[in-house]
Amino acid sequence: MKHLNRYDNILDLIGKTPMVKLRKMSEYAQTPVYAKMECFNPGQSVKDRIAYHMINRAEMDGKLRPGSTIIEATSGNTGFSIAMISAMKGYKCILTVKDKASEDKIKMIKALGAEVVRCPSSVPGDHPDSYYSRAIQLSESIPNSYYLNQNYDKGNSEAHYLTTGPEIWEQSEGRITHFVASASTGGTLSGAGKFLKERNEGIQIYGVDSEASILKQYHETGTYTMPTKSSSLEGVGKNIIPANVNFDIIDKFIRVSDRDSSMAARYLARTEGIMAGFSSGAVLAALWQIRSHINPGDFLVVLFPDHGSRYLTKIYDPEWLKSMGFLNGSKAEETIAEKKVIRH
Repeated sequence: MKHLNRYDNILDLIGKTPMVKLRKMSEYAQTPVYAKMECFNPGQSVKDRIAYHMINRAEMDGKLRPGSTIIEATSGNTGFSIAMISAMKGYKCILTVKDKASEDKIKMIKALGAEVVRCPSSVPGDHPDSYYSRAIQLSESIPNSYYLNQNYDKGNSEAHYLTTGPEIWEQSEGRITHFVASASTGGTLSGAGKFLKERNEGIQIYGVDSEASILKQYHETGTYTMPTKSSSLEGVGKNIIPANVNFDIIDKFIRVSDRDSSMAARYLARTEGIMAGFSSGAVLAALWQIRSHINPGDFLVVLFPDHGSRYLTKIYDPEWLKSMGFLNGSKAEETIAEKKVIRH
């Protein structure tokens, strides 16, 4: 029977995303480098996987009922996925976001009918005005509401253990030697990483961290101090230690700058035709840092979490880059800056 490629609803499209060979990076590394393209999820991000899994679990456990309000603290992508699923299932949705979230993401979330509450990104996680605290406050004050809590609900990493990890293993035909993904809540990196390590404990798991995050320091020392730097990166790094970060299966954290992440994403668009997001640029910049640890015959998989259309007013806007001090000159200077990230 002819396959009609027909589905009952939008949620049936979640997962089973493709892997694409990065020609330039494979050439530089002298070994295959593939990107797991999570922008092919219906919500254009990897977060569709966890939102769908966590909401389904909450329904089965009786925590979500008809007329419920779903509440979550999010950097934007999880929020969009939750808003999409809430719209289809008939739930109300309130999302607390940091004030650094791109306007593109905010507008997309609101288009799905969700309410957005902006919170300062400059305060620590336990501050009453943080987006974590505001989510808790709202869940405690609104009847028949449920706080998904992606940082601590293990359904987050479980979703990637059940789907993302097996997909990568199958798509690489078991040849994968390195897995590189950004770290924030830790679900993607830890869930997929755990599955891959169980298949081959020699696979190297690399987490990508921001300059304003505590994850790398905590992984290396078991302690942390709050960094003095700030970061405009979305979906990379944390100022708390989420329960979903499984430090035991992560071999190393790589810290990347906002500038290098921006330029790497732009370089990717202009050399591979892949318009990926800010955190995808961070992953590519981190990959270049570990090139001395890559040998011919290795098989690298990097995970690109979302699509670049969510950052048109940020990394793909030269004026924003200039305002951040990442660029200050001509078009030629812009092109040189992009290439330098990959070739320095």
